[in-house]
Amino acid sequence: MPIRVILVDDHAVVREGLGRLLGAEPDIEVLGTFDDAAAALAGMPRLRPDVAVLDIAMPGMGGIELARALGAAAQDVRILMLSMHRLPEYVHQSFAAGALGYLLKESAGREVIAAVRAVHSGRRYLGRGIDRALAYGAAGALGPLDLLSERERQVLRLVVEGGTSAQTALALNLSPKSVDTYRSRLMKKLGVEDLPALVKFAIRHGITGL
Repeated sequence: MPIRVILVDDHAVVREGLGRLLGAEPDIEVLGTFDDAAAALAGMPRLRPDVAVLDIAMPGMGGIELARALGAAAQDVRILMLSMHRLPEYVHQSFAAGALGYLLKESAGREVIAAVRAVHSGRRYLGRGIDRALAYGAAGALGPLDLLSERERQVLRLVVEGGTSAQTALALNLSPKSVDTYRSRLMKKLGVEDLPALVKFAIRHGITGL
């Protein structure tokens, strides 16, 4: 039975290229591709893939948040992260969110085939170009995002993507005052003093693809 795969990336060229590459393998079947995390999450119960290849940085919900959501929904899927970032922090956050593999976009090519097969078999996979000692060390350590609650992460993402307190409150079913409280609390935890610094932090840690 072939390995059933979905691809989630907001770049059409990446989706199409990887889709053709994986689909040409006799033991791999590409069930579908998605340009955003919400659509992928909605399609999971119907498609029931074995492996999900997720881009870390996407508008709206990023790949790390999607991995957490899949875990919370008890989706039985192995996750392979695809990223342009090689920093250990990204690897740590990916593994902590439930991913089994981490692959750099710059070296994806045919390596993605080996990565998909590895994570499908339950083995952790680190792509070429990633410092294994640093990555595995980071995977067992706490990163700054571990200081935040799930609600604080949600507020962080919406705020850095330009949402006002009122818009964020509506999206999360909170009061604007509660949103302001969450924002002040998370900025204090992260040691960030203003919105531009918060946006830089969010981009660096894969919270948003802006």
